Amino acid sequence: MTTAIPLTVSVPTARLRDDLGTLPDGVDVVIWDMKDAAPRERFDMVVPPYMSMDGVIEALSSVEVGLVQSQSIGYDNVEGRLPEGLVFANASSVHETATAELAVALALAAQRRLPEFVRAQDRGEWTGGGAAGLADRRVTLLGFGGVGRAIAARLKPFEVDLRAVASHGRLQDEVEVFPLGKLSEVLAETDILIASLPGGDATRHIIDDAALSALPHGALVVNVGRGPLVDTDALVEHVRRGRIRAALDVTDPEPLPAGHPLWSLDGALVVPHVGGATDAMHPRIARLVRRQIDRLRAGEEPLNVVIGG
Repeated sequence: MTTAIPLTVSVPTARLRDDLGTLPDGVDVVIWDMKDAAPRERFDMVVPPYMSMDGVIEALSSVEVGLVQSQSIGYDNVEGRLPEGLVFANASSVHETATAELAVALALAAQRRLPEFVRAQDRGEWTGGGAAGLADRRVTLLGFGGVGRAIAARLKPFEVDLRAVASHGRLQDEVEVFPLGKLSEVLAETDILIASLPGGDATRHIIDDAALSALPHGALVVNVGRGPLVDTDALVEHVRRGRIRAALDVTDPEPLPAGHPLWSLDGALVVPHVGGATDAMHPRIARLVRRQIDRLRAGEEPLNVVIGG
């Protein structure tokens, strides 16, 4: 019979600790928001705060850590910055569904003119007219990882003409995926572009002036990946001219500063990086942390390791 390994785990909030439920004997869970001094000298697993890396790298440098379990999918803000030897796991399986929901919501809102109607409601005006809708639109997903596939699954009932562009071409989940080398050709036949790629040097400004120029007049760009996927200056210019519309959960810079053109341009819809921020997140991150605890206690490799290991 294998003896379970005792563990010391830190979580950033009392809520996450409580969401973990009753844990096996030998698992010590402490609350550490990583702003104050560490309550232990060593942790088998540290769960940093969600959506905030302020002080996290410095805090990790002050203790011995076996595994860092992020609450986010993206990890471009920690790559190359972690202390030597640390193992880092992302929150794959936690946010895909919620992010896909928002991607579809942004596309629907922009296509069906909802921001315009809300502003008209604020003024007490009855504003009618038609809208583009989603049915029969040519939709391209830029990125076909977990989030991209979740978006595809939710778009199919809307009767769109769906394709994707990713690192390599393939047929997956009944979606034709084109390689990145075909991006310009695919964009020329795209009404709605939905980006869900991760951040980093390899994807920075993949949607640049040339990519935006390749899109047909009136096309919609939805970004639920990372802000730097898009060249913001180029996007502003295209939206200002009325050539392209944008619906953005992420921006560059982020947060979007007061007075930035994207706040007020016609044809731009901006929400404050809330793709994964639904009630579904709390039980899902708790389930992931519980699975990691079980694997570490059993001496198994952790899930979702993206750095180290």
